[in-house]
Amino acid sequence: MDIAVTYLLNSGFLVRVGRILLVFDDFEDQQDVVGKALQAGDDYDAVYFFASHAHFDHFDKHILNYQQEAARYIFGYDIRRTKRARLFPQEKVTYMRPYEEWEDDCLKVESYDSTDVGVAFRVTEKATGKSIFHAGDFNWWDWTGETAENRKLAENAFRKQLKRLVGMKADLAFFPVDGRLGPMQDKGVREFIRVTDIGVLITMHDLEESGWKPGVDFFPEGKRFPVWSPVVPGEKKLVEMTGGITVK
Repeated sequence: MDIAVTYLLNSGFLVRVGRILLVFDDFEDQQDVVGKALQAGDDYDAVYFFASHAHFDHFDKHILNYQQEAARYIFGYDIRRTKRARLFPQEKVTYMRPYEEWEDDCLKVESYDSTDVGVAFRVTEKATGKSIFHAGDFNWWDWTGETAENRKLAENAFRKQLKRLVGMKADLAFFPVDGRLGPMQDKGVREFIRVTDIGVLITMHDLEESGWKPGVDFFPEGKRFPVWSPVVPGEKKLVEMTGGITVK
């Protein structure tokens, strides 16, 4: 079973697994990727919209335009407090706090805590059994200009949440590798892949277009898997779960 992934912008992605569409953190879909996919109509069975938290570059009210097509909007709990959230049909919205579960006939969704605000998601598509992890803004935010005390607090927060992810399995994982962090930009993802069991890594939250690629020392001993760092909105990859990532 292949998974089709299209980059929207920042941490935004359209993921097709089986006959289900998953839209993550779509705040600005410059290529109208989602709209065009939904126009296909009979090419999918259901579409779900996820927003990990309320930051403008993860959650925008334009996804309200798809309320008729949406099977469910699944939002981080902090979004509930925003004016934008009140615009959505609440009978179609689920707000998740860290370490909760929600499911229907198509999906099982597990939430994890963030080191910023909101949550991270692990989504399992039931028909195929494939799982996708989207970190939201969970990361080791080690800003070089911060005080030593603040940097230590950031490390402690990251390591505390990382313990809850030890042994987590995901066929596909989206994780921040933010160019603004400079030499620290892959510090969090290095730790993340060390303790989890993932099949493919797709990096995100890099509006700097840093061109990051995994170095020769990136993978822990005994681990190797495909990595894709998208740059241009609308880029699409077919994730072949047994053969790496190939361009469709």
